[in-house]
Amino acid sequence: MSDVIKLLPDSVANQIAAGEVIQRPASVIKELVENAVDAQATNIQIILKDAGRTLIQVIDNGVGMSDTDARLAFERHSTSKIRQADDLFSLQTMGFRGEALASIAAISHIELRTCARGAQLGTKLLINASHCESQEPDVCPAGCNFMIKDLFFNVPARRKFLKSNQVELSNIIKEFEKLALVNYNIDFTVTHNGNVLYKLSGGTFKQRIIALFGHNIDQQLIPLNVDTSLVKISGFIGKPESARKRNAMQYFFVNGRYMRHPYFHKAVLSCYDELIPDESQPKYFLVLDVDPETIDVNIHPTKTEIKFENELPIWQIISAAVKETLGRFSMVPSIDFDKEDAPEIPSFTLPHTSRAPEIAVDKSYNPFKQQTGSHGGGYTPQHSDTLPNWEELYKNFEKSKQEGLDEIGELPLSTDAPALENAVPADDEMQGVMQLADRYLLSLSQEGVVILDQHRAHLTVLYERLMDQIDGMNVVSQRVLFPEIMHLTVAQNAAFEEIEPELEKAGFGLAKLSGGDWSINSVPPGLDNIDIIEMLNEVITSVSGVSVKDKVFEKIALTIASKAAIPYNRHLNEQEMKTLITDWRKLKNTKYTPSGKLIANFLTLDQVAKMF
Repeated sequence: MSDVIKLLPDSVANQIAAGEVIQRPASVIKELVENAVDAQATNIQIILKDAGRTLIQVIDNGVGMSDTDARLAFERHSTSKIRQADDLFSLQTMGFRGEALASIAAISHIELRTCARGAQLGTKLLINASHCESQEPDVCPAGCNFMIKDLFFNVPARRKFLKSNQVELSNIIKEFEKLALVNYNIDFTVTHNGNVLYKLSGGTFKQRIIALFGHNIDQQLIPLNVDTSLVKISGFIGKPESARKRNAMQYFFVNGRYMRHPYFHKAVLSCYDELIPDESQPKYFLVLDVDPETIDVNIHPTKTEIKFENELPIWQIISAAVKETLGRFSMVPSIDFDKEDAPEIPSFTLPHTSRAPEIAVDKSYNPFKQQTGSHGGGYTPQHSDTLPNWEELYKNFEKSKQEGLDEIGELPLSTDAPALENAVPADDEMQGVMQLADRYLLSLSQEGVVILDQHRAHLTVLYERLMDQIDGMNVVSQRVLFPEIMHLTVAQNAAFEEIEPELEKAGFGLAKLSGGDWSINSVPPGLDNIDIIEMLNEVITSVSGVSVKDKVFEKIALTIASKAAIPYNRHLNEQEMKTLITDWRKLKNTKYTPSGKLIANFLTLDQVAKMF
């Protein structure tokens, strides 16, 4: 039998590693910037073309490399960060595996210019798909200048699955925000297609947060600081009123490295119970400093999943610190003893004594057993002999009642029931329409009762109208008297520019101003009393990462409809109820919302009869 196991060529091994380490242009930026941080750089420039497809250039003023180190750096598992396995448990650097540069070189054209600090001459290196084409001396400043061209040029399947430029740019910005936040003492500049997106100067952690996310966030943050023998925690948490439904700003860093940690995330969330709505998420920017020997970062290729030796104690410390901070800044609601307009409680005295008698409570008291005792301390039934097994009878009664309720709950919908829209009487015959708990509409007919969820029904009506508008190109919009100005961060602006044409089709009139500002000049009808800026911010978060045009518009339409739909706990008059039911009857799908939630149900007369 011939041998079947063969050693893979380095080029193939590098492409396999690239599939794990380099997933998209944002991954390249992460690896190169982390290398620059490890090289003690104080100024890092990132230059992009076509969201990294054509060019990713990272320039730093770090310690640089010699000509020998520059050539060796692109070999697999070559690194200056560790020397032995034990070093993995005392890491002080971002990188340590020695795979990033080899993986990048396997799927791109690379030009590197580098010069070691104090050296008179640097080196220029050209690499094409892991193959070193040339290396020659070069005059260049100290540090490194990486130019990554034509990413995934030799892996067409991977290049094909890249998203649109705006989506990839949005992912790059998200990755950059993590790097810039934790390295707040470093100057950063980011340029895309000649436009400067970020120009950040080194400063404090809070200054970096404000520089990335805008001045409005300054009033939404509360400082948090705690120092224990296990962990030192510093940073900021958001005020409860600043919580978001989607994509809240939530960042954990440990020893200068961004991390994802669902367990610690839960510790923060638990502190906001009863302070924010159930579906909302608080902001937080928390930096943890621990002994490097108590964590393991060598778990995932992206190095964002980290194992903690003292996970439970740190969870408790985080929870206690967040609760204490919320309480110290009076974020926890207190009882308000407002005496104004409070009802007057009359004073009274007992008639025959100046002291109220002590009332003894017998916790073993059972009203179904005969009680005996003096001082009137028990109730004796007059016909106790006729109730010998009352407790057993009562227990069986409760059991029978529950079985009956369960049976009603399990009743299937009648197969003979008419279609929902046909079960509702016509407009000219509509009678007996009522609202239940300011949430449901009940419409009576000869066949039974239709129960309608008012918010979901109106949401679906608005959604189908918006979708019909784009299908028929019958765009309707109304001019606003005073245009509103919307301020967006760089990340939000990148996503907004992608969906702006779709918003125009939906009836929004938008004009680009300087920086990340947009003017809202017209809106679709039916959005009265709606915060347009808040709604558009929700649209931006809802379409994050979506690149297919029709799916983008579906998400836009669904978000707009959800925001503008009749809310729960709103009382409707008779005409409003009839109008909503009429519009609902005309829907293409009268039973489910676009997201698959039940809109209406029908209770037949047979089902009503079975209840009794």
